[in-house]
Amino acid sequence: MEVVIFTAELLQQLDKITSQYEQRRAALLPVLHAVQEDRGFISPESEADVAQYLGIPVVSVHEVVCFYHLFHRQKKGKCHFSVCQTTACALRGAEEIIEHIEKRLNIKSGETTPDGKFSLTRVECLGACETAPVMQNNKEYKGLLNKKMIDELIDRNS
Repeated sequence: MEVVIFTAELLQQLDKITSQYEQRRAALLPVLHAVQEDRGFISPESEADVAQYLGIPVVSVHEVVCFYHLFHRQKKGKCHFSVCQTTACALRGAEEIIEHIEKRLNIKSGETTPDGKFSLTRVECLGACETAPVMQNNKEYKGLLNKKMIDELIDRNS
C-alpha cells in the first residue's frame, strides 16, 4: 500500500526528520508534529500513513495520538485554547476561565466556532503550576490567566 496522504514536500520533511534518528520509529513524535502542522490534525488515515512510513503498527501511532493532548484528532480553530484543569489550576480559577471562554465564544469545551477561528479544549497538566491557571494558546503558554487577558486574546484574534 502506498502512502497517499503525504505530499512530496511533507515526505521530504519527514525524511529529513527521520534521518536524524538511528531507528525510524524513534522519530514518531516529531513526525506526528510535522503531519499535524501540515494537515491541522491527525486523521485515522494520517495515523495509518505514519505507521506505514515508520514501519510500526497503526495501534502504536494511535496510542500516542490519543495520549498527548498536543495532537488533535479533529481540526481546531486558528486560535486554539487548551486550558489546564488539574488541581493547581482548578484551585486558582481554571473553571471560571473555561466558562468565560465558553460564554464569549458561544461554544463548549471540545468545540470550534462555526467560522473556524476559535476552539477550546480542557487538558490535563501543562506543567506550569507556578503560573496557574495556565493554558496553551496554539503553541504559546499563557499563565496567571484572568478574564481580561482572555478577552484581549479573543479580540486580537477576531
